Amino acid sequence: MKFFSGFCLANEQELFTPYLKPSDFTVAGFSYGAIKALEYALTCKERIDTLQLFSPAFFQDKDAKFKKLQTLSFSKSKDTYTQNFMQNIVYPSMFDMQPFFQKGTLEELGELLNYTWDEEHLRSLQERGVNIEVYVGECDTIINAISVKDFFIPFASVYYLKRVGHILK
Repeated sequence: MKFFSGFCLANEQELFTPYLKPSDFTVAGFSYGAIKALEYALTCKERIDTLQLFSPAFFQDKDAKFKKLQTLSFSKSKDTYTQNFMQNIVYPSMFDMQPFFQKGTLEELGELLNYTWDEEHLRSLQERGVNIEVYVGECDTIINAISVKDFFIPFASVYYLKRVGHILK
């Protein structure tokens, strides 16, 4: 299995053990890592049976003002921005994310905020026989779970998990 980590994180795949399909033919990613997992799946020449996207970083429902504010806040104080971000990804749980923390970059933040999920890319994976699964939490304060659900439902099995946030806890 190949797993791609989220923004400001590393090696957090154990958080998704209840949902992960450990197989040589599974590609998975969390949040920003979901973007990387999709891009990998699109270019990979090897067999992929399942693409699992956990709380995919989906911001195409946000306006330019929101995205600019995020990048300005990060640029002004990386530590404050990251501290708030880490609190928001665990909400509503009280889970300690410190063991998985890794400093993020402005370039990564810009990429995840401005990434456009392309329906044709998802359709092409479907046509290749890749089973796409998307997991979103009802209480997610990072992304709009309803927007994610509505966008992905034509291409994926979407699991809308009640009473959990971005890390699905």
